[in-house]
Amino acid sequence: MKLLVSIVLLFVSQTVIGQVPYLKPLAELVDHEERGWRKVRDWVHQGRNSVEILYRYQSDADSVLFRTQVPSEYPLGAIIYHTGGLLVEGGWLRILGSGSHRLQRTVSGWNLHKSFEQYGEVPDFLLVADDAIGGFFAVNGGEFGDDIGMVYYLGPDTLEWESLGIGYEDFIWWAFNGDLDEFYSKYKWRNWRNDVRRLRGDEAFHFFPPLWYGGGIDDESRKMPVSVEKLWEFHLAMMTDNTENK
Repeated sequence: MKLLVSIVLLFVSQTVIGQVPYLKPLAELVDHEERGWRKVRDWVHQGRNSVEILYRYQSDADSVLFRTQVPSEYPLGAIIYHTGGLLVEGGWLRILGSGSHRLQRTVSGWNLHKSFEQYGEVPDFLLVADDAIGGFFAVNGGEFGDDIGMVYYLGPDTLEWESLGIGYEDFIWWAFNGDLDEFYSKYKWRNWRNDVRRLRGDEAFHFFPPLWYGGGIDDESRKMPVSVEKLWEFHLAMMTDNTENK
């Protein structure tokens, strides 16, 4: 129950008075006992997958936590408040926080004009992570169905949002401990580590032909780094075309 509450809180803690969103002050969001951060930090140290904690600036952490309105006693708020983001397996998987020079996107800024139009609005979904091949992870706020709080994955091979059947807290644990090689079994090539190491945190690979044409990835696959923003826009455009052509 606590696991689900920690995510649903994101979508119900923002109260709208008339048409003006009410935002809790920062002091009510910061957990000075650092319970959420201690949990996440322990998972980092105990996890089977490599995780790099990116440096964050305090002013950015304050701003992003305030804008997302997620208390830092929960893992999502803790990652926002205590990290500039997390790089899993050398940056194959990027978990958003409050921004860093190596991962400049923040939870609040990245979602603005994607899942909400102004800070304080309850988002239909919340983008929280993405990967080096152009896949996106989002917490459902109602956009994908009634299972609010569950994490969905938009795969570059399907261009469909698919539920992982877990909430954000379990998603973080899976990112640190899960078998990522199995999850990405068709999409890791022999030299992926070297290639991913050269990517910036706000870039991902675009493949030719696109992955939704079918097939996997190998060392001969044509690919180029592009901004994650452009990949997101490209995926949305293709999803719209597919919907209109059905």
